[in-house]
Amino acid sequence: MNWTRVPRNSSSVAPAKTIAQPTTARATAMVFVDPISRKLKDELDTIARTDAPVLITGETGTGKEIAARYVHLNSARRTGPFLAVNCGALSESLVDAELFGHERGAFTGAITSEAGWFEAANGGTLLLDEIGDLPQRAQVKLLRVLQEREVVRVGSRQARPIDIRLIAATNVNLERAVEAKTFRQDLLYRLNVLTVKLAPLRKRKGDIAPLAEFFLNHYGARFGWPDASLSERAMRKLLDYSWPGNIRELQNVIHNALLLAQDAEVTDVPLVETIEHEDDTIDFEANLRQTINEALARNERDVLKRVTQCAIVCAFEREKANQVRAAEALGVTRNEFRTHLSHMGLIAQRKTAASPQKTTTELRGATGLGVVRVGYQHFGTLAALHVLGSLDERLRPLGFRSRWSEFGSGPAILDAIGKGEIDFGVTGEAATVFALGTGVPFYYIGHEPPAPCDVGIVVTNRTIVSVDDLRGKRVAFSKWSNADHLLMSLLKSRGLSPTDIEPVYISPSLDLVAELEKGVIDAWAIWAPMLSIAGARHGARLLVDGVGRVQNRQFYVARRAFAIGHPNVVDALLSEVESVRDRRPVSLAPRVAETRGLNLDPAAAQRYFDSLEFQPRAMDENVISEQQEIADAYFSARHLPSRVLVSSAVWRSS
Repeated sequence: MNWTRVPRNSSSVAPAKTIAQPTTARATAMVFVDPISRKLKDELDTIARTDAPVLITGETGTGKEIAARYVHLNSARRTGPFLAVNCGALSESLVDAELFGHERGAFTGAITSEAGWFEAANGGTLLLDEIGDLPQRAQVKLLRVLQEREVVRVGSRQARPIDIRLIAATNVNLERAVEAKTFRQDLLYRLNVLTVKLAPLRKRKGDIAPLAEFFLNHYGARFGWPDASLSERAMRKLLDYSWPGNIRELQNVIHNALLLAQDAEVTDVPLVETIEHEDDTIDFEANLRQTINEALARNERDVLKRVTQCAIVCAFEREKANQVRAAEALGVTRNEFRTHLSHMGLIAQRKTAASPQKTTTELRGATGLGVVRVGYQHFGTLAALHVLGSLDERLRPLGFRSRWSEFGSGPAILDAIGKGEIDFGVTGEAATVFALGTGVPFYYIGHEPPAPCDVGIVVTNRTIVSVDDLRGKRVAFSKWSNADHLLMSLLKSRGLSPTDIEPVYISPSLDLVAELEKGVIDAWAIWAPMLSIAGARHGARLLVDGVGRVQNRQFYVARRAFAIGHPNVVDALLSEVESVRDRRPVSLAPRVAETRGLNLDPAAAQRYFDSLEFQPRAMDENVISEQQEIADAYFSARHLPSRVLVSSAVWRSS
């Protein structure tokens, strides 16, 4: 029995006429069958209607160039050229000449004047593939080209205007490259206006069959087998495989299968590792190997430690903190399991036998306490608790002590919870929704009352007098933050979309006020107290705040495994926050401002802290409903991969 083939005129495969001069099979292998790919198509169609820079990310072989071609061929530039340059293949000594052109005699071997890739793409689209491999010297020049829309050839002083749309692609994490000082942050801002993330083939299984049929038809025609087909067994192997090399690997597999086939029906496909196993154990090990290989390829840190901790946490959560059953599920002894739990801070470490010279107090101080890892931001309730230094007194009777880590924004706190780096923190209403959508294992522990006037958008440009004036402007904000939520709500209320502005994703810093004044950015969406600092000390003007638009709630969140294992510690944390309300000294706010290194007037700091309620409240049905509305809105706007259920992440303390 043969697998039913996708018809050649199927709408799921991009027709050949939409591809500019295809030279390989990959050039036309764009399918939108899987639900994830259908969402991608909608996203690409929206992007194609704009002319803003695009950053396409994804693993090697996921079709980044194909997506770029699709955008070009569905844009107003479709009649212009589409050129693709692999930045990793450019010689470092000649990269400037390759990209920007050169004049005759500019260097040895330059016997004629030649246009660079930017000039050659004039009127069309230029794809800079593997942009992360571009040398830093060329990054500086590229930044200027994007800002000025002109190039200067090597050996010339004449600026030549260009009219191109730039698309950049990479399989590396550019934010990490910025942290490693190998990629310029200001260039990332320029490139990261519109972002497309291509899912790996293993996550869009619905595309495998039509892609396989496409390559089968392509190579079958070349090899004289126009009616080539795949047997059901062969197709099943393709569908069950994990595809570490993505579309490119699938293409090679079909190519090789036809070379080895004895007739037009392909009964087997040459995969790197077989996926027809006698039991699920080998399947599990293959999938685990694949996950680890991908992590190593991304240069993830502490892979062994994180894999081990993930197994411990999964078993601990699954068995609802029952150590015996969790240990049995993992195939280890309870003592081994307890050792892991104590090292991870999920339980207090056991007391060890002591010599007569050491007291019990000394032993507990040295090794006897578990650790509660608390993440906090520059300001807010937990920053105050950290400065007061009273938490350890409440935790000590429970066998714990605190360890504090500072973060620039709420999304970073949830990211750390997802990585198992912290146990407890405070973040905003938008960040929690996106964390749920990406599978971060956390609980809503409680919330602070809403503060809509504590989030807003500030500007210094006098021509910006309303939200409508943000069209085409560069707006800075922390992605997934409450400021992000306010901005998206405002745009929607005015019939605008995120593609109508140039977003600049950045963690909050007072340095951004100077960027406002210089015109590097046109607006800044931010929350208190930086909102008031920007206006009081730097002359920024409040364009709009959240009153009547968003609630601007703050939520106390905890890592699920920690909350399950230590409900008493969770209660102690909330109780200690609440105690600050009645005993906060007048000098607390200036102390926090000084400790955090913020240039804030003591009186202004005190006014801000007086506005904080330090009143963690339980998650009631109204708050859960509000959060669900936010989640549903983001899902409807296709900012979430799937619908999330907020109530499933609410902590129910026993």
